[in-house]
Amino acid sequence: MNFLKIMLLLMLTQTLFAEKVEITSTSMEAEELKKEVHFIGDAKIIKGSDWLYADKVIVYFGENNETSKYEAIGSVSFEFKKDDKHFKGSADRVIYNIVKSLYVLKGKAIIDDMVNKSHVDGDEIMLDMSTGSVDVKGSSKKPVKFIFDMKDK
Repeated sequence: MNFLKIMLLLMLTQTLFAEKVEITSTSMEAEELKKEVHFIGDAKIIKGSDWLYADKVIVYFGENNETSKYEAIGSVSFEFKKDDKHFKGSADRVIYNIVKSLYVLKGKAIIDDMVNKSHVDGDEIMLDMSTGSVDVKGSSKKPVKFIFDMKDK
């Protein structure tokens, strides 16, 4: 079982993002039948200048053992940069679809667009890093909130 964990960790670091990715946590569990690796306790993902912190991170593998997505759970905070896009935020849970470069933030979701100086929060936010588009959903108890600076001419 230890050999499997080491192999999964090596495959994860090679295939998660096509560049060097470092994941640390207090413990790690590999679930071979489910094709998942669980990083539990003070989990951190660092890729270049991007980072994500959470209580737990689950990495999911597809049919050919390629990394398909990851899920960060509990007190998630992050900073993502791509080309001219730069976002910081937090949520209760973040799911990242690697192929689509799509983040789904759930529960107390907050994103600050550092380039456009805007802030948005809601129950669920979908952030497409390819296009920079943001789709926000709220509820009757907690409506969507958008804050931005407006300069007078």
